[in-house]
Amino acid sequence: MAYDTTNLPRRTLGGQGLQAGAIGLGTMGMTFAYGAPDERSSIATIHRAHELGVTLFDTAELYGLGTGSNEQLLGRAVKDFRDDILLATKFGFDLSDPARVGTAFDSRPEHIREVAESSLRHLGTDRLDVLYQHRVDPDVPIEDVAGTVGELIAEGKVRHFGLSEAGPDTIRRAHAVQPVSVLQTEYSVFERAVETDILPVVRELGIGFVPYSPLGRGFLTDAVKPAADYPADDMRGQDDRWQPGNYEKNLAAVRELTALAEGKGIAVTQLALAWLLAQGDDIVPIPGTRSPRRLAENVAAAQVTLSPEDLRRIEEILPHGAAGSRYSAAVMPDWR
Repeated sequence: MAYDTTNLPRRTLGGQGLQAGAIGLGTMGMTFAYGAPDERSSIATIHRAHELGVTLFDTAELYGLGTGSNEQLLGRAVKDFRDDILLATKFGFDLSDPARVGTAFDSRPEHIREVAESSLRHLGTDRLDVLYQHRVDPDVPIEDVAGTVGELIAEGKVRHFGLSEAGPDTIRRAHAVQPVSVLQTEYSVFERAVETDILPVVRELGIGFVPYSPLGRGFLTDAVKPAADYPADDMRGQDDRWQPGNYEKNLAAVRELTALAEGKGIAVTQLALAWLLAQGDDIVPIPGTRSPRRLAENVAAAQVTLSPEDLRRIEEILPHGAAGSRYSAAVMPDWR
């Protein structure tokens, strides 16, 4: 079935006036965690996203391991249409020791300012539309974090404050100091933990929700393969959901979802994204890809309508999400 991808619906993310196309684009995999980069394809994908109405583009300091490479790639790609879009980036890690990447935090106020200035320079812009704390820093009060981002907002360098993988208490405390516009946390038919404690809080406070890994890090596609078949620089080779035992269970579920999707004339990726969009009009997922074709397929998911019967069937196939943990214990957010 063909879908119109030239009229991507807009959504309002929470109560702070942030609006975006219903599907965004995550750029992490363009330089980080998913094998060797392909700059030409990545830039073509970003350009195609803009053509199709995508407005929310997501990057982070972490995705360049402190070099700025991911932000620089995005900045080069959007320079001719920067004012048409939203650039979102993140701070919060100490990247000085390669052996501790992803497990060492730094949200000290002076470091937030340092990262924000670097992000502005790397992206080639005079403001960051969304600045997220990438992970909660247990050594820095969230009030200090919120206050610092609030200062950057007052200075015109940042427009909106975001949190990522924060728990209910942290969200409330931050929001009391500086209104939080958006929360970014993993959410998909594979990962449902936010439904119990997180979504009710952000909706109570008027905070928009941006699901990352909405396609289960690529498991909810037609290209999944066993962990051993991925190269050493691809995180899926170590992901618990790809390990023997879990892999087979998850593959069986994806095959059932694929059959449901094929019955509707759509791809399983579109089914998964349409399911997320059906969970609330305050949700804008950011699937990552560096393929213009995949990007167009993802955007077309915004035109898919799932019936109550479709939603019930998806719930039957994956009532509790995927088999296996989304992160190792060492890097699992503490609200889980």
